[in-house]
Amino acid sequence: MPQPDRPLALDYTAMDDNALVVEVLRGDRQAFRHIMQRCNQRLYRVARGVLDDEAEIEDVMQEAYLKVFEKIETFRGASSLATWISRIAINEAIQRLRRRHPTVDIDNLDNAAPDAGSVVSLPLRAADGDPAAAVARDELHRLLERAVATLPPTFRSVFLLRDVEGCSTEETAELLAIRSETVKTRLHRARQLLQCELRERTEAALGGTFPFLGRRCSRVT
Repeated sequence: MPQPDRPLALDYTAMDDNALVVEVLRGDRQAFRHIMQRCNQRLYRVARGVLDDEAEIEDVMQEAYLKVFEKIETFRGASSLATWISRIAINEAIQRLRRRHPTVDIDNLDNAAPDAGSVVSLPLRAADGDPAAAVARDELHRLLERAVATLPPTFRSVFLLRDVEGCSTEETAELLAIRSETVKTRLHRARQLLQCELRERTEAALGGTFPFLGRRCSRVT
């Protein structure tokens, strides 16, 4: 029975993981480009959880996509495509870290965090259309990024996957090849470390808040 003609323009955004994989196996490079666009944000974050150098992170992403392209036919859909690709990227990032620091075992850093008590949640959303709020939000994001960058890789990777990327505990455990209980412990300690780091950064800046100097001071005087 003859097969119906394929549409001239495929709607890649409407395709699920398996449909995109089928198109890639047919030789559709645009389908693979769409997979990359769909996964880029997560791959950057999972690689950033392990590595610090931006150029090396992009190298890891490229290497991961090359490996994905080479073995795309092995994807069976047991997990999401993003999870499958992320696992490849994490393995590549960890291998690079261990080549750079062969004496460091990132799995033995669980006891590095002090007990900092409860964690203070910070608002990350500003009202739409409010330029001042948008500037404040961007500055807060930069502050958080600098603080997250100080975390040891074992904590940073869990924090980025759980609190930034929004992965479940189970998916994070699968990606990092650790137990769910370990994910919870590392996330708690990552939040503690961040609380300490953010407290130090904000306390250092408190002395310069609400200035009343220069012309304002002279005017009142």
